[in-house]
Amino acid sequence: MDSVIVVIDVAKGVEEQTEKLVEVCRMRNIPMIVFINKLDREGKDAFDLLDEVEQKLGLSVTPLSFPIGMGYDFKGIYNIWEKNINLFSGDSRRNIEETIAFDNVNDPELDKIIGEKSAENLRSELELVYEVYPPFDREAYLSGTQQPVFFGSALNNFGVRELLDCFVEIAPSPRAKASDKRVVNPDENTFSGFVFKIHANMDPNHRNRLAFVKIVSGTFERNKPYLHVRHGKKLKFSSPNAFFAEKKEVVDISYAGDIVGLHDTGNFKIGDTLTEGETLQFKGIPSFSPEHFRYINNADPLKSKQLEKGIDQLMDEGVAQLFKLDFNGRKVIGTVGALQYEVIQYRLEHEYGAKCSYESFPIHKACWVEEPENPKDAEFQDFLRVKQKYMARDKHGQRVFLADSAFSIEMVKQKYPNVKLHFTSEF
Repeated sequence: MDSVIVVIDVAKGVEEQTEKLVEVCRMRNIPMIVFINKLDREGKDAFDLLDEVEQKLGLSVTPLSFPIGMGYDFKGIYNIWEKNINLFSGDSRRNIEETIAFDNVNDPELDKIIGEKSAENLRSELELVYEVYPPFDREAYLSGTQQPVFFGSALNNFGVRELLDCFVEIAPSPRAKASDKRVVNPDENTFSGFVFKIHANMDPNHRNRLAFVKIVSGTFERNKPYLHVRHGKKLKFSSPNAFFAEKKEVVDISYAGDIVGLHDTGNFKIGDTLTEGETLQFKGIPSFSPEHFRYINNADPLKSKQLEKGIDQLMDEGVAQLFKLDFNGRKVIGTVGALQYEVIQYRLEHEYGAKCSYESFPIHKACWVEEPENPKDAEFQDFLRVKQKYMARDKHGQRVFLADSAFSIEMVKQKYPNVKLHFTSEF
């Protein structure tokens, strides 16, 4: 990712999955813009939301727009970036008037346009914004140390233009990316890219999969052979797709920074690298500990193969994480939210013809275990023996300690100081 727009619901605030995704962005110092959405509905106070974003996501924000009222009293947006006002108009609250330039919010004309009370509130809130939050610094934004914030309502297409205009002006060009051998720059002539997402059964009638590739350098051309580094073989793609919302079209050439969708028959995994011939591997996308854990069982023994295939492909997509216990081989599904279990169950039945059931598995957190230089180390072997009921492997074969409580993690750290635990799979 070269830059990110983080969308926050005005009523729900920061959600669990948002925290996980922002943590990935912070690990890589990716520039972020925050968009606080659904301002036409009742929700949290604007300053409370800004505080929540800073505290829960660890960001340093600076508002570049600010709401005039909220919910039923929502009258529009003051665009701090461009010094103008956008107003809702009409009973439907879907029509947007032309922007009105306001370099000076103390102009009495503002009282006539939005009302005396709303004008006074806006002036006092903007005064607080200018006092509390730092001025926008593009260099700080590009380095990932400052995050501008916009307010609006995406459903009503309100406040979105201001966000996108600013994004076009300040967002970075494609960035260099580190690989296991060197840093690859976007202006290099030779093609390289990596798979960051896989989506199975986009058309259930054809059981197809699409691998989404981010182009890091050079140009990607249709029907040209490229090296699949992990498999060590060349592949050609006759119909690479570009996507815009629900629309897709076949493209002949794509450039650094672009995303292309490649039809996949099972060749790709998330993190795979494609090049014109150079054998390098881009650093992978980390997994974080899930919040919920359950055993998964086969509810129809006659559909075992379908269940295996379905679980395998859904885990490739990143819908959830799969862990296999060492001591009895049982499979555990870990998710960020409890509703994902219903999604998995539904997709297994309707896309793969397999049925599953779940059993509760009371786990607090998944900790990836760093293998010692000496696998026969006495301390490490004692740790594996004592915690054997909680040792597992993830989908990629990495060793994982499924801790049943925060106390268990602390006890492991005290009793086995040389055993290194990590809360992400990339370390």
